[in-house]
Amino acid sequence: MLFQRPSDDILYDALIARDPSYEGFVWVAVKTTGIFCRLTCPARKPKRENSTFYETIAECLEAGFRPCNRCRPMLKLGETDPVVTRLIDALDADPMRRWSEGDVSALGVDPSTVRRAFKRQFGMSFLEMARLRRMGKAAEVLNDGANVIDAQLDAGYESGSGFRAAIARLFGEAPVRLRGKGLLRADWIDTPIGPMIAIADTHALHILEFAERKALPAEIRRLQEASGSGIVMGRYPPIDEIEAELKAYFSGQNKGFRTRLAEHGSPFQRQVWQALRDIPAGELRTYGALASDMNRPSSTRAVAGANGANQIAIVIPCHRVLSADGGLTGYGGGLWRKRWLIEHERRMAER
Repeated sequence: MLFQRPSDDILYDALIARDPSYEGFVWVAVKTTGIFCRLTCPARKPKRENSTFYETIAECLEAGFRPCNRCRPMLKLGETDPVVTRLIDALDADPMRRWSEGDVSALGVDPSTVRRAFKRQFGMSFLEMARLRRMGKAAEVLNDGANVIDAQLDAGYESGSGFRAAIARLFGEAPVRLRGKGLLRADWIDTPIGPMIAIADTHALHILEFAERKALPAEIRRLQEASGSGIVMGRYPPIDEIEAELKAYFSGQNKGFRTRLAEHGSPFQRQVWQALRDIPAGELRTYGALASDMNRPSSTRAVAGANGANQIAIVIPCHRVLSADGGLTGYGGGLWRKRWLIEHERRMAER
C-alpha cells in the first residue's frame, strides 16, 4: 500500500522549525540550489515553492540532487559506520570519479562489506550511489547551460570517443554515419524526478522515457527497425512541445498533454493506452478494473502486458494502475517514481 506521510505543508513547517523528529525519515531537496538536506540543517531555509520532500536518500539522488556540505545528510547521526563514512568522504571529495570495485579494494576495504553496509543504510550500493552523484552533477552542468555532450562527458566518459561509443550502442550507429538518412532526433528533458529522453520526428513523439529505464535500449532498437530511421541528438518541434507540457505538469498545472504521439503498437495496445489516458489525474485503477472499463473483463493479463509495453511515460499514464491488492507494481521508471507521480497528481486533483 502507499506510504502515508505528513503533508508537504506540515513538513515545511518542520523544516522552518528545524524539527529533529523527522531525522532519518524525510529529507528536503531545494530546487534553486540542487542540494538536499536534513530538516535540521543550519543553512538558510528555502522558500516553500522551492522545497521538495523525499522519504529516502536514494530518491534525492535519483532526482538529481547532491548532498549538502553543511548538514551532511548522507551520514547517520550518532551511529556512523566508519566504512560508510570513509567512502562518503571520498565521494564528496570527488563526485565525478568513476568508481569500481577495484578502487574500493585499493582503499583496503572489502567490496562485499561495502555493498552490504550501503544497502543496509541507503538501499543502494556504493557504486550505484557514485553513478547517481555523477548524473546529478551532469544535470547541474546542463542547468548552467552547458552543451549536452559536455554534460555527458562530465558524467563519466573520459573521452569523446567513449561518448560516441555509448551513443553508438544506444542508437545503433555513430552519428557521422547517419548523415543523409531519414533521421529521428533525441534530446534530454530535465524533470524534478530525473532526466527523460524524448525521441521524435517532425510530426510526432515516438519515445518519452526516464533515462534509467532498463528497457530503453530495446525500445530504441525496435523503433529503428520499425521506422527504418537513424537517430541523432537534436530536436524537432514535438520535443519542445512535450517539454513545455511537462514543465506545466510538474509545476502542478493539470492541463493535460496535447503533443501528437506516433501510432505504435497493435490495435489492442493502442486501445489500452487510450484507456490509460482516459483515467483522470488523481484517480487510480487496478489492471482488472482497467480491463472492465474496456469491456474486456477476461483480458487482465493482456492489459497488464500492454501497460508494460507503453513507451510514452507520464503522457500515457501507466503509473495510475495498481496491482489487485492496491499496491505499487510494475513501473519501468522505478516504483519510487510511480509513487511520486501518484502523490503529485493527488495533490493536483485536490487543488
